[in-house]
Amino acid sequence: MKKGLTSLLFGTKKENHPVEFNNEESFVLLPLRDMVLFPNTVIPVFIIEKKGIAAVEESLKRDYRIFASCHRKDGRSATVGTVVRIIQYMRLPDNTFRVVLQGEYRGKITGQLRHENYTLVNVIPIETNLKDNFETEGSSAEELALMRAVQRSFSQYAELSKKIGTETQQAVEQTDNPERLANLICNSSQLKVDKKLELLAIAGVKKRLEAILETLERENEIFGIQKNISGKVKSRMEKRQREYYLHEQLKEINKELGKDRIEDEFAEMEKNIEAKNPPPEVMARAKKEIAKLRKLQVFSPEAGVLRAYLEWINDLPWSEYSSDSCSLDDAEKILNEDHFGMKKAKDRIMEFIAVRQLLGAEENNNNDYSVKGPILCFVGPPGTGKTSLGKSVARALGRNFARISLGGLRDEAEIRGHRKTYVGALPGKIIQSMRKAGTMNPVILLDEVDKLSSDFRGDPANALLEVLDPEQNSSFSDHYIELPYDLSRVLFITTANSLHGIPYPLLDRMEIIEIPGYGENEKLSIAKQFLVPKEMAENGLSNSQIRITEDALRSIIRYWTMESGVRGLEREIARCIRRIARKAVREGFGINGKPVNEYKKTVKNTNLEKLLGRKKYKRDVFFSDARIGVSCGLAWTESGGAIMPIESAHFKGNGELIITGNLGDVMKESARIALSFLRSLQPDYAFAVKEIGKTDFHVHVPEGAIPKDGPSAGIAIATSLMSTLCQKAPRTGIAMTGELTLTGRILSVGGLKEKLLAAIRNRIEKVILPLDNRDEWDDMDKDIRSSIEVEFADNAIEAFSLLFNKSIKKRKN
Repeated sequence: MKKGLTSLLFGTKKENHPVEFNNEESFVLLPLRDMVLFPNTVIPVFIIEKKGIAAVEESLKRDYRIFASCHRKDGRSATVGTVVRIIQYMRLPDNTFRVVLQGEYRGKITGQLRHENYTLVNVIPIETNLKDNFETEGSSAEELALMRAVQRSFSQYAELSKKIGTETQQAVEQTDNPERLANLICNSSQLKVDKKLELLAIAGVKKRLEAILETLERENEIFGIQKNISGKVKSRMEKRQREYYLHEQLKEINKELGKDRIEDEFAEMEKNIEAKNPPPEVMARAKKEIAKLRKLQVFSPEAGVLRAYLEWINDLPWSEYSSDSCSLDDAEKILNEDHFGMKKAKDRIMEFIAVRQLLGAEENNNNDYSVKGPILCFVGPPGTGKTSLGKSVARALGRNFARISLGGLRDEAEIRGHRKTYVGALPGKIIQSMRKAGTMNPVILLDEVDKLSSDFRGDPANALLEVLDPEQNSSFSDHYIELPYDLSRVLFITTANSLHGIPYPLLDRMEIIEIPGYGENEKLSIAKQFLVPKEMAENGLSNSQIRITEDALRSIIRYWTMESGVRGLEREIARCIRRIARKAVREGFGINGKPVNEYKKTVKNTNLEKLLGRKKYKRDVFFSDARIGVSCGLAWTESGGAIMPIESAHFKGNGELIITGNLGDVMKESARIALSFLRSLQPDYAFAVKEIGKTDFHVHVPEGAIPKDGPSAGIAIATSLMSTLCQKAPRTGIAMTGELTLTGRILSVGGLKEKLLAAIRNRIEKVILPLDNRDEWDDMDKDIRSSIEVEFADNAIEAFSLLFNKSIKKRKN
């Protein structure tokens, strides 16, 4: 048994200099689980693993020296460690060891040899750069300052951590050996294993002390932050506890004085709700919840839920109505100031105001008036002003306005709300909008109703059925409020790009008002009256003498935008004006320069490309010359109309019909119908293809990356196939649209205005339309009717007579 530890704790023999080692030595490896030992320290260790026990037994046979290296839990072993001496050991009854180790010097493993129960390693000392070691005498001020900074930082660390013994602190303060100082601090600090290994492996005392100083300063900073956070939390808890005690004391004092402040608060809450003049059912429920709240502790979770619920009841409008503006002239003026065109939508709003005036509703703004708010649905391409029209309607009526965006909404609770028992529960967007509006008769815009989604949380479209049904929404039920709420006086306006994405039961509850795309002249008027003044004001040039010519605006419409709305046009005009603004600033106009109202600039057609770059659009995929097998159809998309050329070809085969161009099922059926119809016409027409049953036909619609579907391309497909069968090109400059039946009739189509605008935009001279669309053509704007020639056809035979000369028909004998 070795001697005791008392004389060895911090060394009885003062070692001012670390020993220099020049040669590689061989030691038994002692793996220590997540433990790092340092020189100049004495530490007791329990050895319980087999490898460690075998290593201790082998070192006892040698010179009692062993190489201690850290072995991590994840199986990784460190390549650096400390050569230690076993100064005391004791074998325990379970054959494990308790050993006391004294660190001698740091070393690095350069090689190893595994034996049956232990491992021998070759160790080379880690260079300590003794020339960097410094003593009190002869050392520079910088070196002494570094040691003192490390000692001072460690003293602060010990004070903050509360885990460093007094003897260790004294040893650190009294040592004047930098290597010993570094080892004592590293061994006693509560650092992570990886950090200790990093500090153990640093060569050079100066570099090592600098790293230790950086580590200690960082730990001290973390301790300071933790202390600050703990202090704030403790202060907050003490404040709550203090408030609770004071509140309880105040309650007892108030009871002694005969009045209860909390009871006064509940009475005031009940009085405020009653002042809103809610229905009797609502008032009864509010009184019941207030009575329940009286019995609860102030800081209980249920009390918070009830208080939030009563606040919502108090904030909602129950009998507040705004006075409608019933002046037709004023309403018409506001609508015309904000928007150009939109005749149908404006007429419907004017009708609503006229009915209100006849019923005398301007004198009865309470519950007794009987005009229910209509459910309007504005449908049209993007950028046509549907959303902004809703705001103008509210302004024209003098009502409050709220907007709900439905795009991508997939949770039914967003409409109906959550049960108030859930954490963080809120009413749905409808009730939230009513609180925001503050009246019972606002204008609520449900934007992008065709973009609703659904998943496992329910279908929001189904929740909207009750909201948008005039027969049901007088008692709308929100899951959070759990009381009937009257929405019948609300003017609901919905917007959509297409009716296809709206479920039919929901669509049936709405009055559809189409907002068609704009023609070139309409866009020109909108740009001159609205867009240019708006962008001039937003870009700081409202007082300048800038003028954009009409030809320049037409060129922007034709060659830099390709849309039914005016959103892209607004962006291009804004881009043009921003370039002019930058040029004006460079020329010295602005806050510190010449006044803006002296700046003159005229934007002409000739200098547009300098401002906007190259032209973005020329025209759709359209062949201006006559080609066999090529016809020109017209398509409707959510973004407006488009030209749709259709190509066909024939070759020997087995009578197969090949259809390409990313077409939908309906359009594929149209192609089959067209071919079957044309085969029935073979006795009457001079087909160049004699054996149709042994001929394959290929119908292709260009721009195959774009999905296409719908029946309105039937006559265009039939024309393309007729051209292929007769080997005669149809007349150029003619586009067509219409659904073709198997007997050759041409049925009416939708989206007529957008299709005609696309034809005008692409310089089409003539359009063939179904005869059933004549009434719609008669209602078209004069600008469109004067810009293009239209022919009507009741069947395909009439259309072919307009598209081909008489040579395609067989001569009668």
